[in-house]
Amino acid sequence: MPATVKEMFDRRELLVNLTLRDLRGRFRRSILGWAWTLITPLATMAIYTVVFRYLLKVHITPGNPSGLHGFIFFLICGLLFWNYFSMSLTNAMSTLIGNAALIQRVYFPRQLLVVASVGTNLITAAIGYGVLILVLLAMGYFVLPWVVVFIAVLLLMTAFTTGLSLFLSAANVYFRDLEYVVTILLQLIFYSAPVVYPSSLIPVRIHVAGAAVPARFIYGLNPLAQFVRVSRFLLYDMRMPPLHDLIYMACWSVAALWAGNWAFKHMERRMPEEL
Repeated sequence: MPATVKEMFDRRELLVNLTLRDLRGRFRRSILGWAWTLITPLATMAIYTVVFRYLLKVHITPGNPSGLHGFIFFLICGLLFWNYFSMSLTNAMSTLIGNAALIQRVYFPRQLLVVASVGTNLITAAIGYGVLILVLLAMGYFVLPWVVVFIAVLLLMTAFTTGLSLFLSAANVYFRDLEYVVTILLQLIFYSAPVVYPSSLIPVRIHVAGAAVPARFIYGLNPLAQFVRVSRFLLYDMRMPPLHDLIYMACWSVAALWAGNWAFKHMERRMPEEL
């Protein structure tokens, strides 16, 4: 076990306290408090449903073999994943800068601040998915057999998101413009995954300068597209996703977590001085 991982494990009580601090601070002085964890995604889903279902006429086929039909269910499977990913990256960008005084005063594994920030968003996402699963059960859809697999997929998504968050949070200490660049890029990345539309809309091939480009294959290389696609296999179609998709996501998750932690450790050395 690498020393940094062991050190973080030894400080697991600190990680829990940091996560609880983030949870308490997120809705401090808010009248509705934790209700916003449901109100915000519901409002977003209502907007996207009107725009993409009724104005742009995006057609959604029923889940196979579940028979589940409804744009709102199709949308929420991808949108909760996206909210978790984008909010984790956005919050992580300011986590180290916002805790500059703590970092300069005492030593502890600084990765814990980022992991706690991601953990806060994971809890928020888990609440949203928990409500979705309860609604599906109340409607008579037996989704429980797929929940265990979905939890594993959510943990892979957490590893992938944590790796990116570690890198971006550390890099933002040295390049403060990065936060604004990532905000713009997230708007672009949003449409690079089938969050609000089915991936079947992507053509198999497109012709560019007389050459046939395998558009759908290239599109499928996007790990976010795979995460959203697999979440719909489990919670919308209610069937097992292809094994190669799960392996692909696992490889991306492990690689992102390792690379993010490696980059963080190398940028951590001068972090107190930069802050």
